Amino acid sequence: MNGILLVDKPIEWTSHDVVNFLRLRLKIKKIGHAGTLDPIATGLLVHFLGASTKKIRFYEDDAKEYLAVMALGYDTFTHDGTGTITRHTPVAPISRKVITDVFESFLGKIQQTPPLISAVKQKGVRSYKLAKQGISIDLEPRERYIHHLSILSYDFPLICFKILCSKGTYVRKLCSDIGDALGCSAYLSSLMRTASGMFHLRNALSISELRRMSREEIFSHVITDNEKTAV
Repeated sequence: MNGILLVDKPIEWTSHDVVNFLRLRLKIKKIGHAGTLDPIATGLLVHFLGASTKKIRFYEDDAKEYLAVMALGYDTFTHDGTGTITRHTPVAPISRKVITDVFESFLGKIQQTPPLISAVKQKGVRSYKLAKQGISIDLEPRERYIHHLSILSYDFPLICFKILCSKGTYVRKLCSDIGDALGCSAYLSSLMRTASGMFHLRNALSISELRRMSREEIFSHVITDNEKTAV
């Protein structure tokens, strides 16, 4: 079986956990995905089955859309809820207009320094491995592009927002940077990927659905080359 299968990754699963699950469930060895999600994140993973794995490179650069929640007042070592607290900034409620102005300042091209806990390599070694050993590292900023960034709701200290960004953008680091721009600390509380290029979360299968369905039923959801039109 060749084609694309959309899966809704549950929280605490790694992206590789989902690949391993699919290999066992579908009895297919060659399965890959375009765009890794951190364990804390949920949402869309675009999987390529069989010979279609050769086409992953054509989809890796697709823009990604997320729904995210950030919390003001604290930052962590990982810039999300899994890390130890590294900064606490007592902060009074900030007006929505001030927050909106700061959000707008991050639209377009930005220079983003990757978080220390990331897969970015430093002299051939993943930075998260060096950071966990206490080795001091300086990662170079990377150019990223924020196509869309809007506040959906604000209930201090939580900001729920929608973002459409280029490949390689770390939303958790963006939350930390926005916190700095607001004059307070901030970290990513939750993250859900809702789209990747032409593919949308609404068409993805959950793990519970994949467990319940027969292989034939799952294969009926595989997207073939003739069906790749904004699904």
